[in-house]
Amino acid sequence: MADAEQSLVNGVTNLSVKESEQSKRDGDEFKRDWGFSLQELYKLAVRFFKEKDGKALKLTYKDKLRLVAYTKQATYGKYRNDVSPEVGFLDVVGNDRRQAWQALGDMSQTTAMSEFVKQLDSLCPLFRPFTEAHSAEKQEQERKRQEEEDRLRREAEEKERRKLEEEAQRQLELQKQKQLEQEMQIRAALNQQTAGQFAQYAQQQYPSSKQQQEELIRQLQEQHYQQYMQQVYQQQLLHQQQQYQQMQQQQASNIAPTPTQQTPAQQMAPPPTQQPDGQQTQATLQQQANTVIPNGPIDGTSEKKQEGEDELPPLAAASMWTRKDIKEFKESLQKDKDSVIKIGSGETVTVRVPTHEDGTCLFWEFATDYYDIGFGVYFEWTVSPSTTVSVTVSESSDEEEFDEEQDTKNDVEQGAKKDDRPPTDEIIPVYRRDSHEEVYCGSHAYPGQGVYLLKFDNSYSLWRSKTLYYRVYYSR
Repeated sequence: MADAEQSLVNGVTNLSVKESEQSKRDGDEFKRDWGFSLQELYKLAVRFFKEKDGKALKLTYKDKLRLVAYTKQATYGKYRNDVSPEVGFLDVVGNDRRQAWQALGDMSQTTAMSEFVKQLDSLCPLFRPFTEAHSAEKQEQERKRQEEEDRLRREAEEKERRKLEEEAQRQLELQKQKQLEQEMQIRAALNQQTAGQFAQYAQQQYPSSKQQQEELIRQLQEQHYQQYMQQVYQQQLLHQQQQYQQMQQQQASNIAPTPTQQTPAQQMAPPPTQQPDGQQTQATLQQQANTVIPNGPIDGTSEKKQEGEDELPPLAAASMWTRKDIKEFKESLQKDKDSVIKIGSGETVTVRVPTHEDGTCLFWEFATDYYDIGFGVYFEWTVSPSTTVSVTVSESSDEEEFDEEQDTKNDVEQGAKKDDRPPTDEIIPVYRRDSHEEVYCGSHAYPGQGVYLLKFDNSYSLWRSKTLYYRVYYSR
């Protein structure tokens, strides 16, 4: 019994698969021959049958019974009593239609639709032209729909392109406006600085002609502006070239960097955690105090330096923060003359702060009047005879570093001199700080015994001098 049931189930499954495959082949055939799917073509055929019956379509009674039976089979499937209404004994047409439907037996709905279309095509020559006309209409509608979609897509793309162009143009105009405003500000600042000098010079050249004086002043101001901008561009270009050369040298050398050159990871290291008031936590200060390494003269050190074997300890990253109480800060330092320095235009001031034997960390605070200033911190690995803070002034930040080398290169008779300057590491590179707006503060744990160099750079300013308020101290 079980084998019989399994056989019956397999037979039904195979029959369903075969009917499904047959339906798919019939659907593809109708799509290829008629331009419609079987369902679409059947609906079109039923519509033609209802509209043309008795007019352009002349069918025999037997053919009409067969077509009606196909529509019933396609709609409801196998004959069902609950679907077919009761007919009387004398209702010949009703009885004939029921018998015709019952005669189709288990025919599938897809086969019934297919047979209806084929039968109607064979009985009425006008059916195919009717479907061809509808196929052409359908293709035309599809073509118009596709054209409309393409038109809308092109309009959207054109709109997006115009929007991007307008945005780019707006950004360009804003950039030009910003450049113009910057140029006007630079010109106004330069003209304000040189107004008295140019006016005096023009009056000496043309004492009796006010118009010529104004024309000469405009020419001098224009020349002064062009020279200033050329100098700025040259400085930027030189800085870019130096960065590129350093990058090339770093890529070419596959050896570890020397202690005086920090790796990019060290340069970009984040500062240690700070409290809101700018002071580091006790744990951090204790950790920094434990890392202090004396760096005084040791026997045999000079020989190791000559052989390239001596390595200085790495420097920890400095911490920097700012405060808003700039007015109170400057007022507290105005009475102390040593804490206020006048830095002339084009000058660089270096504050030398030796490490203290009782200290573990250096702190600094500074602010300026009206204008910004460049600031950087370096550490010189040397032993200072005293702990006194000293201040030196130079014409530029590079002068004190390269004067001795330049003199040695130019003086051939003296021959080559040995560079016995102590090694110096960069802790914070020199960048311009808005110290006229807020107090800049920072700290750094002693890496060893040496001298901190706090550089305040005003070399980029051709005319303005700066007033600096600063304070340095150490913590135990």
